[in-house]
This record gives sequence, C-alpha cells and structure tokens, in this order.
Amino acid sequence: MTEHLKAKPGEETSGRQGYRNGTYERQLTTRVGTIELEVPRDREGTFQTALFQRYQRSEKALVLTLMQMVVQGVSTRRVKEITTELCGREFSKWAAPRLTEELDEQVEAWAERRLDQEYPFILLDAMQIKVRRQEAVRSTTVMLAVGISEDGQREVLGLEMSLSETKEGWRRFIRQLKERGLSGVELATSDAHDGLRQALQEAFPGLIWQRCQAHFRRNVLDQTPSGYQDQMHKVLDQVLEAGSQEEARTRLDDLRERLEEKAPSALETLESGFYDATAVLALPEKYRKRLRTSNMLERFIQEIRRREKVIRIFPNMDSAYRLVGALCAETHEEWSTGRRYLNMDEYFQWRADPTVGDSSDEEASLNGKKATEPTAMPA
Repeated sequence: MTEHLKAKPGEETSGRQGYRNGTYERQLTTRVGTIELEVPRDREGTFQTALFQRYQRSEKALVLTLMQMVVQGVSTRRVKEITTELCGREFSKWAAPRLTEELDEQVEAWAERRLDQEYPFILLDAMQIKVRRQEAVRSTTVMLAVGISEDGQREVLGLEMSLSETKEGWRRFIRQLKERGLSGVELATSDAHDGLRQALQEAFPGLIWQRCQAHFRRNVLDQTPSGYQDQMHKVLDQVLEAGSQEEARTRLDDLRERLEEKAPSALETLESGFYDATAVLALPEKYRKRLRTSNMLERFIQEIRRREKVIRIFPNMDSAYRLVGALCAETHEEWSTGRRYLNMDEYFQWRADPTVGDSSDEEASLNGKKATEPTAMPA
C-alpha cells in the first residue's frame, strides 16, 4: 500500500496518491485449508493485490474440472466430498461459469504470448492423461516445452494437446512455437522419440540434439543382465561424465572387450546412442549438468500428475487443457520472475568463438591423463 500511495502511514508528501482506509478480511482458499487475510484498502478503491489470482489459478482449474464432472453424471455428493477435502469448503455450481471465463482468459493469454527473446536451450517431453471423448475414456497426449532464455531464465514455452504422440503432432506444436517467435535454439534435450527428433531437426537445421541421459541409461540397463547392472552403472558414469566426446569415445573403446563379453545387447544400445547422448559435451562445462537430461521438465510433469491424479479422468478436452494450462501459466510466472537459472555469459562467448577453452581443456587432459583413464572392469 505504501508503494501504491507513494507515502507511508501518516506521512505528508507532495507525491502522495491517496489515503488509507483500513482493512477488510479476505479468505484465501488453498488445498491445505482456508487462510484468513487482512487486505488493506484505500479511500478511492484503486488498490488491488495480485496474491489471490496468482496463487488460486490452479485451484480454480481443479474446481472447474470437478464441477464439469457433475454435468457428465458424476454424483454431486462425490464432487462435494472431493472439493471439501482439497479446498476446505464446497463450491456452488453457480461458481463454475464465472471461474471458467476468468481462467480461460488467463490461460489463453499465457499460451498466445509472444516469445520475443532467443531461447538457446529448450527441453521437450510428453505425458499421457485420460480424457473422455466420444463416450469413451481415451489416452491423450500432452506435449510440453520449456526454454532457457538468453537472460538465463526458465520459461514454460507452450502446451499442446494431441490424440497421440506422433511426428505430425510434434511438428504442429513446434511450428506454433516458432510462429509465436521461438528462435535462437542451439540445443534441444528430449527422449529418443523419432517423431520429436525429426520435427526438431526440420524446424531448426543444425540444431544440437541431446538425447536425455536419464532415458538413455534406462534403455542401456534394460538390455543389461541383472547380475551385471551395478557394473554397467559405473561404465555409464565413466562414459557420460567424460570431459569431451573424444574422451568418452576413448573410454568406451577401452571397455568394449569386456562389454562384448558380459552385455553384448547393452553395448549395441550404448553404441547406437553414444553420439546423441554425449552431444551436450560440446557446450562449456557449466551448462552440461542441467542440460544433459530432461529431469527439470520431468519434475514439472510430476507436479501436474499430483493434481491430475485427483481427477483421474477428465470429462472433456477443454477441462484438461484448462487445468494443465493453468499449472503451466503459474509455473511460468514463478520461473520467469524468480532466480536466474543459468548465467549465459560463457555460452555467448562460446557461440561467438567455439574454440574458447580448447587449449585449457587440452592442457587439463594432458596433466590429468591418469585421472581420466577408465577404471578396469571387474572380471
């Protein structure tokens, strides 16, 4: 209120914009109950706080979805039980139209905003949810994209609902992102879905594609005999955590004989995905840890899952888009206005001159040759 009025309580200044007029009580309903707040007000009624809309956005989406269940035949009693458990009070059926109008506008504004900066790094993934369509419950794909801007801030770039995860679906989603201004992409991290990879390479020729190392590890371990998996973890650590792709290649070659003997299928998987899984090693070291996997996006998906599990089956596509979109908008707001995720100075130096750091890397490699030699595999 002091900032709004340009004056502290009782302070007389030439720049004062108005006067205080006490407070009023307001309830903030959350998943853990109702919080009583005292909200200040001014005589002209011009003061507003963003607290309520910002933090209740996803709660509104959840309540709206539950309300739509009533229309689809779910018992009113059951819906009331769920809303009471989640939000601490019941919501009348008349609240749904008003909340829908407000929330849809906010989600639409987020989803259609211009992407005016460059986004050197992006991460993409998909999740499956259950949606009722044509009187049947069907699996539906939610495609998500997260970007790290030239300022080093994380942003949730966009959301796309599709009947299935296909190349055409990813192509349409990425095309929409580009139409909104997505540019400057240097590296993209994702799983090894063929359609997604092809769509990325078509949209951004020359892109560095980093195969998510977490997914890659699981793929290799799935092909590894159970009694040899502990040793395979150590092999993957040696290869994927090398200082350069050349060093990683040398380590893998040195271990090839043992791998062919103990886990030939795993070696084949490791070989086929080696260059894609180690592509991030082309970047300066400080960026590798956070970009070698899509774990950041996976954690966000888990937050969506936590809300989605309450609903289990969305009554329609609009309801699903509204809830996931509200969570995306809320997370985007927190990320883009919060602490900077990466300092991009070293990246821009590297992009201007890709040879920066090569001499020091070579020297470090020579000085620490013994330290980088692969550990002998157990017999």
